[in-house]
Formats: sequence, C-alpha cells, structure tokens
Amino acid sequence: MALAEYAQLLRRALQQLGAHGGIRGAMWQLLRVNDLKTGALVGVDKYGNKYYEDKRYFFGRHRWVQYTTEMNGKNTFWEVDGSMVPPEWHRWLHCMTEDPPTTHPSVPRKFIWENHKFNLSATPGQYVPYSTTRKKIQEWIPPTTASK
Repeated sequence: MALAEYAQLLRRALQQLGAHGGIRGAMWQLLRVNDLKTGALVGVDKYGNKYYEDKRYFFGRHRWVQYTTEMNGKNTFWEVDGSMVPPEWHRWLHCMTEDPPTTHPSVPRKFIWENHKFNLSATPGQYVPYSTTRKKIQEWIPPTTASK
C-alpha cells in the first residue's frame, strides 16, 4: 500500500469516529447495532429514527436506519426492532422507491392505516384469544389439610 492509501484509510477511520461522537460513541454504536457507518442524513421520521444513505457501500447496504433511543415513553436503546420503521420509510430502505418520503410523501389511500403499530410479540400488550376448548392436561392441585 502506498502512503496515500494509508492516509486515506486513516482519514476514513477518523471520520467514522467523529461521526459517532468519538471512541466512546463508536463503541456504544458497535455494541448496540454491531455496525459503524457514516453517510448523508436523508430524513427523520415522526418517531425520531434517522435514515442515512451512502452510495459507496454496495447495494442493499447503502441505506440504513439509526433507531431512536426512546419511543412512546419507553427506553429502546437495547431493544431495536424492524417494526419500529414506518411503512413509507420501509419502502425507501428496501429500495422499492428511489425517493425518500421527505421529498416525495406517500399518496394517502383509504385502506392504509394512519397509526403505525409496532410488533407486540412476547409483550403484555399482545392480543391472546380466549380458548374455547378444554385443556388436554389438567394441572395437579395438592390437597388441603385441615389447620389445627
């Protein structure tokens, strides 16, 4: 490698560290999402997620989201989920459209809900239907003794 290539590599590394708030911020970013990327900020959605793009990365990895750390009063620093992305930004992230929702908002349709809901699997807010069938196995209840 020539000296110019080393200088460019060092410049890129310093740019990565600076974009994430120094060594400490870069380490937190690596722990949280296991990736360090820098790019142009394309937009921010109504929940606070930030969307970036850098065409130097290969296709499929050139657009990404940096999730917010608090959503609906809940700390989401460690609990990131793909359902935290609204549908209009999902289209842009997955290259279904070239234009982000900040420049070309989606067309409102009657069948599209305005209130985006997150995945509630394995949470107390998940809907569980009432069972109308009998249990196949009954739990054992120990006999009670008369107290003296």
